[in-house]
Amino acid sequence: MQPYSDLASGNVFHPRTQPVTSRQESSSYGQDTAFMQNLALHKAVDSGDWEAAKKFLEDHPDALTASLSADGDTALHVAVLAGHVEIVEELLTLLDAEDLEMKNKNNATALNYAAIGGITRIAEGLVNSRKNLLSIPNQNGLIPVVVASLYGHKDMARYLYKESPKGELSPEKGKNGIMLLTTCIVDDLYDIALDLLQNYPELAYHQDSDKDTALEMLAQKPSAFPSGSTLPLWQSWIYMCIRVPESQPSSNGDIESPRSGRLIRRNIIRRVFHNLLVWIWKWLKPLVPGLEYLYNLKLTHVQAHELLCCLCQEISTLHKSEFENIGVYRAIFKAVKHGTVEFVEEMTKHYPDIIWCEDECNRGIFMYAVLQRQEKVFNLIYKMGAKKNSIATSWDKYFNNILHQAASPPPSSQLDRVSGAALQMQRELQWYKEVESIVQPKYKEMVNFQRKTPRALFTESHKKLVEEGEKWMKDTATSSTVVAALIATIMFSAIFTVPGGYDQYGKPLYLYEGVFMVFMVADAMSLFASTSSILMFLGILTARYREEDFLKSLPTKLIVGLSTLFFSIATMMITFGVALFTFLRERVSWVLFPIILLASLPVTLFALLQFPLLVEIFFSTYGLGIFEKSRKWRLF
Repeated sequence: MQPYSDLASGNVFHPRTQPVTSRQESSSYGQDTAFMQNLALHKAVDSGDWEAAKKFLEDHPDALTASLSADGDTALHVAVLAGHVEIVEELLTLLDAEDLEMKNKNNATALNYAAIGGITRIAEGLVNSRKNLLSIPNQNGLIPVVVASLYGHKDMARYLYKESPKGELSPEKGKNGIMLLTTCIVDDLYDIALDLLQNYPELAYHQDSDKDTALEMLAQKPSAFPSGSTLPLWQSWIYMCIRVPESQPSSNGDIESPRSGRLIRRNIIRRVFHNLLVWIWKWLKPLVPGLEYLYNLKLTHVQAHELLCCLCQEISTLHKSEFENIGVYRAIFKAVKHGTVEFVEEMTKHYPDIIWCEDECNRGIFMYAVLQRQEKVFNLIYKMGAKKNSIATSWDKYFNNILHQAASPPPSSQLDRVSGAALQMQRELQWYKEVESIVQPKYKEMVNFQRKTPRALFTESHKKLVEEGEKWMKDTATSSTVVAALIATIMFSAIFTVPGGYDQYGKPLYLYEGVFMVFMVADAMSLFASTSSILMFLGILTARYREEDFLKSLPTKLIVGLSTLFFSIATMMITFGVALFTFLRERVSWVLFPIILLASLPVTLFALLQFPLLVEIFFSTYGLGIFEKSRKWRLF
């Protein structure tokens, strides 16, 4: 997509920054010096000094509509561009309504400038004084509401859309309608886009000035759908409970039949209950911190999905031969690239045969999903039934089958979602194993255009990742081994220096007290745990680091090593706390609480620093898989 700024900025909307690009323009600039006599007015308005501007206008009444710049800007243009609301309001009281339609040399009215500035109060004053301003285009043929959306001013765009004549956005009137539709999708103004599309459904297959369609723009907006928004667990629960307004469904069936009557009554009851929940959530939204963000996020997702349904409904009425011209295939592959599974599902629902479409390299949807490592889209293949077998037997124009795609290097954006090179290599192996499980046996040995089998391609393309994974594992194991060895040394020596010392017979003085047993058990457990941790990390340091080792062997050793290290630190703090309590309990009776508080500090720090990594490794190795077919506990 080309930038929209060329249509609404540059020489058209910023006269003060317009360069002299030719000898002819320089000559014209030298000749047009009439505005110099009004320079004082220009400076006063631009700086916001209304008293000076008012005094100048009293002495020179004709300067009110005179040109104040080389590009023909009037005092109103200058005030609007500078964003001085009070001066604009004062000028509106002095100007006639017809004067508000004055354009500068770039065919920009004052409302065009207001749309760029984004100050809604200025636009309201101009529109209330002269409604015709809403329909006057700029040099590029764009009316103010489109200009406001190009600059991302949401409040301004909503206001101008409400006030603008809807006929100006008709496809028959030019590009304003489709430009507004695509820019609203870019700006997340789905309420405007949905209303506009419902008024003019044919905009679904029109192209804007950059040859983009609304479907293509929506396809590359993963944030518009739940699959593209990552939320913490507690926010996900709240998100699922939130209810937002939804569009009214169309009635179907015979309303006079008893069965339909019961269905309608149930729908009415359901809608009343839904509206009650919507009202409750709207009431809670400003009262609960963080709730407004989740509410607006869900509202955005609902509106975007409704917009997608309208687009798909309109496009499904077209013939397949028209899909290429209006960018349907480009849109579906953009959605696959960004992992927007809702987009793919809705498209296949309205046009099931779209799953067989191919890109310029003859790659199908699921082959491209494997290449882009988009597991949410790839999981749709398990819902295809027998079609899955046919989908998995295709290859691209370079003779790469779907297993070759899994063996190819992944996009860096997807790889960076996983922490550490070792876990990245594990994820790549999981992808390869999963795709390998659905292809025919002979496809595992099929060679591509470079005469490479999928396994050979995987080894070659992941050689660097294996080296980085080995270095990451060894660095982690080395640093953890030092800590575990230090703990083992301390705990081993602590057993011979028990609290209170020994009596004349060599027995500990507190041998028969319960607190002493806690000391001994915690010391022994810390010693055993730290020793086990050392052995696990030594196993990591001496591993062979084959590709297959990154799948389970190495992650398992790291899980055990980090777990035992964490346990040894916790029990070491218990040992130290018990010893300190034994010494001080007779002198300071309240010493137990501060000891517990201080002893928990290093344990908490270690948990905050290392526990998230431990959890990620565990769930990546033994937890729920990223693929639908393997969503089960994989302990064996």
